[in-house]
Amino acid sequence: YAPTRCAAAQTSAEQGVLPPCHHHEAVHDPQLVPCTCPLFSCPWEGHLEVVVPHLRQTHRINILQGAEIVFLATDMHLPAPTDWIIMHSCLGHQFLLVLRKQEKYEGHPQFFATMMLIGTQTQADNFTYRLELNRNQRRLKWEATPRSVLECVDSVISDGDCLVLNTSLAQLFSDNGSLAIGIAITTSKVHNAENDA
Repeated sequence: YAPTRCAAAQTSAEQGVLPPCHHHEAVHDPQLVPCTCPLFSCPWEGHLEVVVPHLRQTHRINILQGAEIVFLATDMHLPAPTDWIIMHSCLGHQFLLVLRKQEKYEGHPQFFATMMLIGTQTQADNFTYRLELNRNQRRLKWEATPRSVLECVDSVISDGDCLVLNTSLAQLFSDNGSLAIGIAITTSKVHNAENDA
């Protein structure tokens, strides 16, 4: 279990603004990636292989190990916008889970959860992730191919390519203001079938 919420989430919520998406700006060197942490307007740029050290050292984002983990997002009552972030290390790669509370329609906050690979989209296509909520004899699963961190979290959410929960559904699965999300990552069946051929 990882009861965690990035310290900057409260600051973002108090400011009442979403951080700008750096991926819409021109990147001069195609080898450089802007900071992938959605909580900050961080000017950092670097190569993919140094994204993880940057997130851990600068933004203090925790890393969990293993093919299956449980992420515990606390303080679900915080006003939108708020982000909860964790890194997940398994199968030789690092993934970034982003859970965002955001008002898509005024006065109606929703929760959006997605998993992104810290790598290219070609690499991401080799994996499948599953998010599972399980409480009070109810179970909800979302399974998809992760997106690459080279994309903006905002675009993943606006595309709807993520687990979406309205407030009442999130409350059904929460316990004292905390939401436990089971996370499992596997290599994709399509990729395995190609390797077997």
